[in-house]
Amino acid sequence: MRVALVALGLGLAGCQLSLDDVDGVYYAPGMTTRVHCAVNLDSSAETSLASIDSGLDRAARRGEIVELYAHHPGVTVPASVIEHVLAGATARGLAFVTYADFAAGTEQYPGIALSFDDTSVDAWVATLPLLAQYGARVTFFVSRYEFLNDEARAGLHTLAAAGHAIEPHTMLHLRAPDYVEQYGLDAYMAKEFEPSQEALDAEGFATTAFAYPFGARTDELDRAILEHVGAVRSVKFTFEGEAGPCPR
Repeated sequence: MRVALVALGLGLAGCQLSLDDVDGVYYAPGMTTRVHCAVNLDSSAETSLASIDSGLDRAARRGEIVELYAHHPGVTVPASVIEHVLAGATARGLAFVTYADFAAGTEQYPGIALSFDDTSVDAWVATLPLLAQYGARVTFFVSRYEFLNDEARAGLHTLAAAGHAIEPHTMLHLRAPDYVEQYGLDAYMAKEFEPSQEALDAEGFATTAFAYPFGARTDELDRAILEHVGAVRSVKFTFEGEAGPCPR
């Protein structure tokens, strides 16, 4: 996540935490928060396979759900990493959980919540055989829906028909706190969040969750968006000492 950290003006503090030490990305029985956080699997995040295994081990050992995300299979994240995660989760008996499950309160433990962000619909569809091989259910958070072509929109229906969740990720993928500071919360809701959700709902996806672009969020934004969905997802940084948007 070096690029993301530089973009946030944070810099790098030093050593990277093992995933089993990143407390904010585990959801445990009895938790009531609706603000979730996930760790990036993209190559830029430098999350090693050993670190991923430690996170899967912790989820299995403690009866938790570990939350992980990526973007473009085969480009930002190698297919081999996705398969490593799927195979590791299956070997440890982790249930596959979507953010629709979190919103409905139907999540299973121990588990893994894997999600993919943005607009790489063709690549997501291409992963369907791999996901099916492991019986995986994942969440696809879609941004820039109005710019998707007919083939991509049909691809989203293919993903949904295979049992995966399709959820909003805003219209233009803007950094929410910056937009709110400049234009106000009402403008953000009207221009970025609501049209994103409404476009997917109009396609029959019945959305119930939302992922913040860059994970950038505030308590004010959480309160407003959680009036419309049952769960929101931010991100957790894995470099020790790095402040991030995750609230816990």
